[in-house]
Amino acid sequence: MIGLSHYLTLSGLLFALAVAGIFLNRKNVILLLMCIELMLLAVNFNFVILARFLGDTAGQVFVFFILTVAAAESAIGLAILVVLFRSRRSISVRELDSMKG
Repeated sequence: MIGLSHYLTLSGLLFALAVAGIFLNRKNVILLLMCIELMLLAVNFNFVILARFLGDTAGQVFVFFILTVAAAESAIGLAILVVLFRSRRSISVRELDSMKG
C-alpha cells in the first residue's frame, strides 16, 4: 500500500530536482522557467496529497489558484523572452545581465 510518506518523498524529490536544475543550469532561461514550474508542481502535489489524507478540500482549492498564477507567469515570461530574443537575438542569461536603459 502506498502511504503518505511515499507521496511526500516523491514530492520532495521533484522539488530537489527543480532546485538542482536551477543551480546547475544558469545559462538557459527557458530551462530556468521550467525548473520553477516543477517546483510549483511539487508544492501543488503536497497540497493535493495532504488534502486527500486529511479529508479537507482547502488544499485542492488552493492548488487551482497556484495553477492560475503559474499559467499567467508562464505566458508573461515567454512573452518577455520573445521580445528579448527579437531585440538581442539571444536569450542567454549571461547576456541578459547587461541590460541598457
